[in-house]
Amino acid sequence: MKDSTQVRNVAIFGQSKSGKTSLAEALLFTAGKTNRLGKVDEGSAVMDFEPEEIQRNLSINSSFNHFTWEKKQVFIIDTPGDDNFINEARYASRISDSAIFLIDTPGGVKFQTEKIADYVADANLPTIIFLNKMDKERADLENAVADIKENLPFDPVLLYLPIGAEADFKGVVDIINEKAYLFDETGKIKATDVPDDLADEIAVHREELMEQIAETDDDLIEKFLEEGELEKEDLLTGLKNGVQSGALSPVIPGVATGNLGTELLLNCISDLLPSPMDRPTQEGTNPESEDIIEREPSADAPFSALVFKTMADPYAGRLTIFRVFSGTLGGDTFYNANKETNEKFGQLFVMEGKESKPVDSLSPGMIGAVAKLKKTTTGDTLCTSSDPIVYEGMTPIEPMMSFAVTPAKKEDEDKLFSSLSKMLEEDPTLKLSRGDQTNEILLAGVGQIHLLVLGERIKRKFGVEMELHPPKVPYKETLRGKARVQGKHKKQSGGRGQFADSWIEIEPLPLDSGRDFEFENKIVGGAIPRQYIPAVEKGIIEAMGKGVLAGYPMVGVKVSLVDGSFHQVDSSEMAFKISGSIAFKKGALEAKPVLLEPIMDLAITITKDSVGDVIGDLNSRRGKIMGMDSLGKAEIINAQIPMAEVLEYSPILTSITGGRGSFSVEFSHYEELPSLLVDKVIAAAKEEG
Repeated sequence: MKDSTQVRNVAIFGQSKSGKTSLAEALLFTAGKTNRLGKVDEGSAVMDFEPEEIQRNLSINSSFNHFTWEKKQVFIIDTPGDDNFINEARYASRISDSAIFLIDTPGGVKFQTEKIADYVADANLPTIIFLNKMDKERADLENAVADIKENLPFDPVLLYLPIGAEADFKGVVDIINEKAYLFDETGKIKATDVPDDLADEIAVHREELMEQIAETDDDLIEKFLEEGELEKEDLLTGLKNGVQSGALSPVIPGVATGNLGTELLLNCISDLLPSPMDRPTQEGTNPESEDIIEREPSADAPFSALVFKTMADPYAGRLTIFRVFSGTLGGDTFYNANKETNEKFGQLFVMEGKESKPVDSLSPGMIGAVAKLKKTTTGDTLCTSSDPIVYEGMTPIEPMMSFAVTPAKKEDEDKLFSSLSKMLEEDPTLKLSRGDQTNEILLAGVGQIHLLVLGERIKRKFGVEMELHPPKVPYKETLRGKARVQGKHKKQSGGRGQFADSWIEIEPLPLDSGRDFEFENKIVGGAIPRQYIPAVEKGIIEAMGKGVLAGYPMVGVKVSLVDGSFHQVDSSEMAFKISGSIAFKKGALEAKPVLLEPIMDLAITITKDSVGDVIGDLNSRRGKIMGMDSLGKAEIINAQIPMAEVLEYSPILTSITGGRGSFSVEFSHYEELPSLLVDKVIAAAKEEG
């Protein structure tokens, strides 16, 4: 495992339910790494092993394995395609050398497919396209290739034609070698004669293939134009160069669950995809000088690696997974350039599904793991202290949905938040915060399924159950009128009494002023001694913390202290604080109090055919359309909408768009709550106590 020229680092991408895990299982089986073909539907897959994945038939985490094919050491990453866990695919694209991109052939290219394809293209990954489910009804190769050309950032080049269609799919014809192969009951290929009825079709596709390959190379295009033909050797060399430059993406038809086409795919991985040595040098920053430096993907270069995943385990501790970019890692120590500290580790591993295999060293392109690091987290660069480098980290997807989180049992509160802190290390798309006004603990994630799965994992791993609740809306109160009132506090109890008398004027501040409160002292002639003025202001501020309508904080208020009186013996700071509070509460009731609700800026990315339905739904939720932008084939609707209407918007948008929409939301400003909703909000606040 020390010769990087023999390493292939490949991630498997595709939309949810396209068959990525089934393909990974078939590759492992065909390569002899497993002795049976794992089935996702039966829960026997090596790559989907978490109970939550088995229960849902859904990949939640990227999983890792490796095998040998034609003397090549192939490291594979099986990535999730569901929007709730799409960040795993983004991170995998950052550390992979190449990609296998799955298309659900009968289903065609979906919005989710386009989004994941953009991740692959942005990472400049050489890509092989696997047309899956060729045995299903409506599986049409020509339509699928046309769909790819029209909607995805790949230039598909067809290497094989199917023999038989839909349920009769039984083999392929190799266009370059002009050979036919039939699949046996285990999926192995067996050479046979090219069917006569495909001869003309093969000739047409071979001509197209020669043109596509020739167009990627000046020498080849010149030879093709002069001779009208390219030799087999020219085609193979040109194809390999075209794939590795990203100009061409070979297309292979197959059936992952039936292990059909995987032997052909493995040959393409071995022959066409790049080794780490064929990939560009990695750029990083010298942490001492901040100069840009490059690292060659050589085993002899200084060691460097990027941590792209952290896994929490209650027994094994934190598991750190990284990709080696340069040098050779051995020994028991490396340097964390981000944290500026040396980290000592026990054993190096390579992952094999849920199992791990000890190794002595790791070289470029390999994915390794170590346990129980103390300070290293996702996004950190590992290297040597003598040749430090910091690679650009990875920015997680912003969470779209927040819930208030509580333990199912009050006594489990500390245990729950300790468990959550561990899961935040594992999943950077999670965010934990405290509501400034509501004081709730808020847990934000990509979607509702994301957070539900998190709850299941915490219960399984740490034995504590969490509950999710819609967060409280942080309403506020303000005034629309003015008032002049007296706050008089007088109390006699036999000994020294309490006396304070304050007159205040209340008026609203403009909501856009940026000021929640303004206090002005207009006392003249010593009506209230100077030392008691701050106490009056303090009493007013405390009273503003709980408004007069529904107990929400009051904002946007100016208070002027205009008059008052005091007693030489009975007056005190406490008495004037109470006096200020009494005056404010009385004045707030007279100055036309109103409720304010938070308004959010909402940016929704959808396909053109969903625009009308989404806008209609926004209008029904008191949303205001602020404008629209185009982004490629997507439309972005910019709107403002009350927070109360978007607390659980993620499943609503999913339902409207069939899962082809996403959104981001952030606070904009406060507006007055419509009068028809005021009584409802007040009643709910009083019920909560």
